[in-house]
Amino acid sequence: MNRIRNFIIAKLLLVLYLSNPLFAQRLWTDIGDQYYEFSDKGIEIVDPKNGNRGIFLSQQSLIPKGSNTAIKVENFSISKNRELILIYTNSKKVWRENTRGDYWVYNKKSNQLMQLGRQFPSSQLMFAKFNPQANKVAYVNKADHNIYVEDLTNGNINAVTKDGTDRMINGTFDWVYEEEFGCKDGFRWSPDGLSIAYWKLDANSIRNFLMINNTDSLYSFTIPVEYPKVGQSPSACSIWTYELASGKNSRINIPGDPEQHYIPRMEWCMDSKQLIFQQLNRKQNESKIYTASIATHEAQAIHRETSDSWIDIKARWNNNDPSGWDWIQGGKAFIWVSEKDGWRKIYQIDLQGNEKLITKADYDIINLDFLDPKGETIYFTASPSNATQKYLYSVSTKGGSPKRLTPASFEGTCDYDISKDGKIAIFNFSNRAELKYNAIIELPTHRTVVDFEVKREKKVSDGIAEFFKVKTTEGVELDGWMVKPLDFDPNKKYPVVFMVYGEPASQTVIDNFNAGHNSLYNGNMAQDGYIYISLDNRGTPAPKGSLWRKSIYRNIGQLNIRDQALATQEILKWSFVDNSRIAVWGWSGGGSSTLNLLGQYPQIYKTGIAIAAVANQLLYDNVYQERYMGLPQENLADFENGSPLKYAKNIKGNLLYIHGTGDDNVHYQNAEVLIDELIKNNVQFQLMSYPNRSHSISEGEGTHEHLKTLFTNYLKLHCPPGGR
Repeated sequence: MNRIRNFIIAKLLLVLYLSNPLFAQRLWTDIGDQYYEFSDKGIEIVDPKNGNRGIFLSQQSLIPKGSNTAIKVENFSISKNRELILIYTNSKKVWRENTRGDYWVYNKKSNQLMQLGRQFPSSQLMFAKFNPQANKVAYVNKADHNIYVEDLTNGNINAVTKDGTDRMINGTFDWVYEEEFGCKDGFRWSPDGLSIAYWKLDANSIRNFLMINNTDSLYSFTIPVEYPKVGQSPSACSIWTYELASGKNSRINIPGDPEQHYIPRMEWCMDSKQLIFQQLNRKQNESKIYTASIATHEAQAIHRETSDSWIDIKARWNNNDPSGWDWIQGGKAFIWVSEKDGWRKIYQIDLQGNEKLITKADYDIINLDFLDPKGETIYFTASPSNATQKYLYSVSTKGGSPKRLTPASFEGTCDYDISKDGKIAIFNFSNRAELKYNAIIELPTHRTVVDFEVKREKKVSDGIAEFFKVKTTEGVELDGWMVKPLDFDPNKKYPVVFMVYGEPASQTVIDNFNAGHNSLYNGNMAQDGYIYISLDNRGTPAPKGSLWRKSIYRNIGQLNIRDQALATQEILKWSFVDNSRIAVWGWSGGGSSTLNLLGQYPQIYKTGIAIAAVANQLLYDNVYQERYMGLPQENLADFENGSPLKYAKNIKGNLLYIHGTGDDNVHYQNAEVLIDELIKNNVQFQLMSYPNRSHSISEGEGTHEHLKTLFTNYLKLHCPPGGR
């Protein structure tokens, strides 16, 4: 449940993403404040300060010999000598993302286009990248999970690894590493180009979970997904190096049991003589940073951190991407993030493990956005006084008081896409009532160079969210937003629909343009007469300090549910709330919360719509569930007491349960064990299964419209809108 468990948020943002040029395929140039953009002209280079455009690679240049059609550029990289362009195209999904495809190299001197790995099946190459000398490309072949090096001068292809299978994975990762750590690309060229370092995952002990397809052939067939359930040991993980000159593979000697640890980060040190990597223990409450000599293959721990709950990795504050190492002082030290003193702060650590605090203010950073090329200034986002908002700050790598760069006139959520030289950024801003994007600003002054390209204001008739705080009888204060009916009359009573998530993976109460919007409702909730509310309980990843976030440890399904219910009890005291018409809905972790609220507090919640829920925590993957709940071998009762399955017999209200049978994340198994329990206790409910749909329930013609219609009709039938 790391990247896509909360499809509520994904669906709320979908329309914005598709209509916003910021989310078009755009790559900053490596040497300045311009960017590349894909268009029907080919690859263009754009100066955002004045809008000037030039052709970097024409569409005509992208037509392979013997073809009349240009290849469609989905991504590309440029060699260090600027002469070669590595083009990614014809991509296909692996797990969540299109990480396998075809690669072509375009030579700007000869104007020739050459396809790589032509001996391999179509759309099977992954993470291709030039060596620093620009005469070789390394890539993973998904078909056999081996790494290859292709010589661009003669076309020879050499295998780096030869033991790859569907269970012995070289240079990439298994399902759970990608889902929960954001790890996809699993190999690195050394800075001197003489070696490759890579991950090797031995998944031979991991069992397949079998999904069944009943619709696409005369006889049903199973779809296996290598999936480690909670309580099961993960894939054995090791780090290896390959020396190009000798063709020798060497394993790094890492202390500990390779089946009882995770290695979510690994990079080369800048001198090419050492690797640096992070090791987490199975419970993810101990982190060690190692350096490893390429000459001796021995790993030496230089830094250790422990927690009484869990330790997050870089993916949590770097857009779900754990790759890269933030070097400063010419590679003698690096930037690190920790919340060991109660706040998520930035530190400096040198290669001897000496540590220095950089951000001394007692508040959380939200994202580490940029480290300038000279390694002297860090840009990060934070919001010290309002956990629903986000602003840009800077701080020297030498330490000191952070400085807010976002002007006070922007009150809401601010996002920055910073150029490679750190001199300008594309600035997007939104709050509950307005949306502005694609301004160009200078850094660090935040001076506007080009005004916002698009400005939108939400109409009152759309329903504008109000933000509020509510304190429970236990003294816990929760942030919330609420959209009232357009014809709101304080003398009438209205139904309330709660949108809930509630787990450590996502925050729902954010002051942005999507606050209060429900993409599953067919129509306008405010116009129809609903009060729509969302609350962020303890344990959600709001920037309120580690005590707030980590109080949920071993308490998922209990503490978060109690916070939501006790806050709702306070809301029920509002004179305009109809206590007989209280509904709740959620997706994934939010579906689990919905079921728990219905089962643990049936006197409050009368109607629930749960989508793709984890019904039994013992059925989910080990990385996510063990990170937040511990090991079931040690505290099984916590897993059972937090699972909706335990409380299903108590549900008294109306329940609509929805799940895709092709969900490889939260398996349809959860639906069936829940259904069994409901039947056993004569709890009446309605069920909608979407054949072969994944966790997003987005595949297939008409699916989204069907889901919206189902959701809306059920809500209107069992929780009628309008004041009374």
